Amino acid sequence: MSDPSFIDSIRRLLTFARQHRPRMWMAATCSVLNKLFDLAPPVLIGMALDVVINAEHSMLASWGIEDTHSQLYVLAGLTLFIWVSESVFEYAYNLLWRNLAQSVEHDLRLAAYQHVQGLEVSFFEDASTGGLMSVLNDDVNQLERFLDTGVNDLLQVTTTVLTIGTYFFVIEPSIAWMAMAPMPFILWGSLRFQVKLAPRYAGVREAVEGLNTDLAGNLGGISTIKSFTAEEREVTRIRKSSDQYRLANKHAIALSSAFSPLIRMVIVVGFTAMMVKGGMMVLAGELGAPEYTVMTFLTQRLLWPLTRLGATFDLFQRAMASIRRIFHLLDTSAAMQNGKTRLALADVRGEMRVEQVDFSYGAGIELYKGLSLQLEEGKETAIVGATGSGKSTLLKLLMRFYDVTGGRVSLDGHDLRDLDLGDLRRAIGLVSQDVFLFHGSVLENIAYGDPSASMEQVQAAARIAEADEFIQALPAGYATIVGERGQKLSGGQRQRISLARAVLKDPPIFILDEATSSVDNETEAAIQRSLARITEGRTTIVVAHRLSTVRHSSRIYLLDKGEVRECGTHDELVAKEGPYAALWRVQTGEAIQA
Repeated sequence: MSDPSFIDSIRRLLTFARQHRPRMWMAATCSVLNKLFDLAPPVLIGMALDVVINAEHSMLASWGIEDTHSQLYVLAGLTLFIWVSESVFEYAYNLLWRNLAQSVEHDLRLAAYQHVQGLEVSFFEDASTGGLMSVLNDDVNQLERFLDTGVNDLLQVTTTVLTIGTYFFVIEPSIAWMAMAPMPFILWGSLRFQVKLAPRYAGVREAVEGLNTDLAGNLGGISTIKSFTAEEREVTRIRKSSDQYRLANKHAIALSSAFSPLIRMVIVVGFTAMMVKGGMMVLAGELGAPEYTVMTFLTQRLLWPLTRLGATFDLFQRAMASIRRIFHLLDTSAAMQNGKTRLALADVRGEMRVEQVDFSYGAGIELYKGLSLQLEEGKETAIVGATGSGKSTLLKLLMRFYDVTGGRVSLDGHDLRDLDLGDLRRAIGLVSQDVFLFHGSVLENIAYGDPSASMEQVQAAARIAEADEFIQALPAGYATIVGERGQKLSGGQRQRISLARAVLKDPPIFILDEATSSVDNETEAAIQRSLARITEGRTTIVVAHRLSTVRHSSRIYLLDKGEVRECGTHDELVAKEGPYAALWRVQTGEAIQA
């Protein structure tokens, strides 16, 4: 999918911010009023000169204020009013634009995250965590920075040009064009700079994504780095990624920094021409000194702010590079569509069937070809086999993390592709060998299975998982912080908390993927006894390497290279003297695996 165009990005951003339009108009109004009051002091200076030079013949006198002292008092009052008003509207536009920027940033980040969270598992296996973090955090922040100050700057520059331009042409058209002459060149130069800057800032965003990816990967794998004493090697790699980001920025900065100096060179021509021509007109009696003073001041106020356009356009281009990446992510469509059929949790019987299923990862080698098996309602079915036989993939199909490429997987007769994904996954409690705990307390991690559960229910689930005893021994008990991914706990402790989480969910179907692989034999035996109680009458799918954990299953499937090699009870399979029996003898020490 190609990146959204510049115009499309602007249009979609405005559509996205539609709900904030009232605040946008208020903020824009405050910006314009602030600039109008900001431009008034040079006019007041001209009026003061007019009073001092012309006295009772001044402009204020023509308004009926003939006394010069009264005229000066009026000017003092106007000055006070203008400065207070300018300050009030400056506070107002700062408050409105900054809060608006935060609101849009919040909404956009939430929309992007919500969209990403709805994508299928295969998307996350291909995408990098650092790259996604770069979009959800860095890119959204770039937009916030532009909305915070950039929009106000553009509004105020536009207000300045329109207001002063109108004033000049009303007061003295013959020299007004000199002050306005640089404007077309400035606008043309600005557009040219945008064309040149756009690809450079796109390169900056790509470079920061690569850097974030490397940093996220290294921080997540810090134990591996240390165990291989690869610290220096990784510093070198991060140095290379960081240097690419630095060079990408340097490339952009080299061009963006040239904008203001070049604009100044154009501006000084218009300012000098107006100053000389206006001065000559004053000497010739064709223009009054107060008018000349005001026009000189306003010419500077007109042209010099344009030099800030460089910084504003810099923010703008960074924001546009980021917004295109955000919308590109939002345009990533989900390959897996949600089903329409609703299935109430209370109505789930728990019978699952795998019927003539074909499956392959992407364009890779086909893993399943016509795979069929039945997971009986209310009974325990075990899936065993060597590494790479397809056990974990089967569980992903049962959870509909992937869709089959042929055949179907069903729950209570419903094709999983027809079922609402939320209903399907609420019906299944998964305990994976790859345990993930959130950074938070033990209580929060167990209660993740049911956020509305009481403390008593959480403890009951922990006791079933043989976790309550070790949790009570922790420094803060159930309030103990487990650390990122549960790194403060042992593998066995993490696995028991994961089991307690699934128990608390209380689903009609349990999937146990090596659920006791990280516990000792004594704890495993205790957990098995607890599981026998909690899974009684529920459909349970157990994946295990240790055959001792599945010997009491109602049915055992032995997978080999994506095919069912054997099926039966433990005793039946041992009696067959086939692959299962050979594996059993190896694990019990009766034979040595070749």
